[in-house]
Amino acid sequence: MTANELRHKYIDFFTSRGHAEISGKSLIPENDPTVLFTTAGMHPLVPYLLGQDHPAGARLVDVQKCIRTGDIEAVGDSSHLTFFEMMGNWSLRDYFKKEALSWSYEFLTSREYLGLDKNRLSVTVFEGDEDAPFDQESYDTWVSLGIPEERIYKLPKEDNWWGPAGLTGPCGPDSEMFYDTGIDACGSDCRPGCSCGKYFEIWNDVFMQYDKQADGTYKPMARPCVDTGMGVERTITMLLGEKNVYETDLFADIIKTIENISSRKYTENEDTIQSFRVIADHVKTATMILGDENSIKPSNLGQGYILRRLIRRAVRHGLKLGIEIDFLGRIADSVIGIYKGVFDELKDRRDVIISELALEETQFRKTLEHGHKEFDKLLPNLQRNPKKIIPGRVAFRLYDTYGFPVELTEELAAENGMTVDRSGFDEAFKKHQETSKKGADKTFKGGLADDSVMSTRYHTATHLLHEALRLTLGDHVAQKGSNITAERLRFDFVHPQPMTAEEKEAVEKLVNKKIAANLPVSLKTMTLQEARDMNARALFEGKYDEQVKVYSIGDFSTEVCGGPHVDSIGELGTFKIAKEQSSSRGVRRIRGVLTGED
Repeated sequence: MTANELRHKYIDFFTSRGHAEISGKSLIPENDPTVLFTTAGMHPLVPYLLGQDHPAGARLVDVQKCIRTGDIEAVGDSSHLTFFEMMGNWSLRDYFKKEALSWSYEFLTSREYLGLDKNRLSVTVFEGDEDAPFDQESYDTWVSLGIPEERIYKLPKEDNWWGPAGLTGPCGPDSEMFYDTGIDACGSDCRPGCSCGKYFEIWNDVFMQYDKQADGTYKPMARPCVDTGMGVERTITMLLGEKNVYETDLFADIIKTIENISSRKYTENEDTIQSFRVIADHVKTATMILGDENSIKPSNLGQGYILRRLIRRAVRHGLKLGIEIDFLGRIADSVIGIYKGVFDELKDRRDVIISELALEETQFRKTLEHGHKEFDKLLPNLQRNPKKIIPGRVAFRLYDTYGFPVELTEELAAENGMTVDRSGFDEAFKKHQETSKKGADKTFKGGLADDSVMSTRYHTATHLLHEALRLTLGDHVAQKGSNITAERLRFDFVHPQPMTAEEKEAVEKLVNKKIAANLPVSLKTMTLQEARDMNARALFEGKYDEQVKVYSIGDFSTEVCGGPHVDSIGELGTFKIAKEQSSSRGVRRIRGVLTGED
């Protein structure tokens, strides 16, 4: 089975059972300061899991692009990826455990779908604790489906509980499905979740039936939801009987392209295997980010920093393979080809992807040259250290000032009989991350930093700001992202140069004029074509579901949007542009505040 066949089977299975297919959302979350990228299939649906009605109904199915960057350094082994796809089906206060588990079992074992051996399937359920009881309903459902009791494992909260997205909110037990790979158990206590590789996790059904309160207690929800997830890459790997995710059709052409460029064999040795995998994963992820409808560009902060880091790690591993020419564009073309018909936005944005990769690759090669020269200048003094240790702060300065990777500093140090104080470097790097991520530790609820009145006001204010910028600066203005907290809004938009003082003043006056008029905010649910017919502004040129929410602020602003809004804008108070600066090439950033609100 190919990845494309798997996606189609999954969607067909659930649409035939009353689920509406919705399109996956952007990799770059809007209005969420807590994460840099969409990290799970449920992420874009949090507002609906929290109680909003979804335009497409109560039963949904989709395939969502995701990025997780917490394990970048682990990429190169058999399973870690930064980009992956998550298939999910959702019940928004409709069906619950019996239906969800029964359908999961049917999809996994039916010959019409995945046809897995029922005798190799094990499952887990929540064992219960002082917060919530044993998940008897899931246990009984698995028994009724024919899973022997000895293959139903009762596990604690650390294994079988999905916590709230923030400190409070919907949460509950989950039930996970594992397939026996056939290898011998590592011991008598080997069970699903063990790291030995015997049990391969293939699916997770989460039952959001509790609302965690601020005091730490769990209140049963009157109308719980179901949130499920199945990874495309991991599932294909298992179905093909492969031992790692790189031996599938999702990577084969990329690996061949790297072999052709480097004149090296993928399986030549352990080092080449690792470098091939890092390049394949990182260039794929960079291509997905650059090709996204909310595309960002490489920079030294936030999402742009992660993108830059991925690109530069790929170049570095290319150097390890002996590649001395710019090569990322050729690999990106392989990625675009693999996802033809799946993520066609990559093909549409090919020129942007290739040009940005080429620009960053060229700049990084110059960075490496400058870094080498600076290291050579420092070397005589460094060698006077009797311990032959390069201080972490020095290694970090090479990294922070010249973009010189610490791994290269370590290699050069070793060549000169020295080592690097890696713990000192890591400490300096951690401080750098904390500064660049600012606000990313805030509680996440409903797509904003929180569900407070002020966060809702700031979200509504972005609509006014967007339209005021367009009317003041020109029709080229388009939103490229926003970040909302209860203290301020941050709004990124397309504009080629800094705003003048007169332009900023004009925007402020226009926004405040509309607030003073106390225009009403109205919501209509309609088809995407109907939204287009009424000239509703879509924030991004991305995929939309057939049914969308359209918010209008009087006759001033009409936008397709899923976020929360105030009822009338008179309560916003007075809007002020606190700061206007560059976000990335061709993109400006405004930090705005509201004062004098009711």
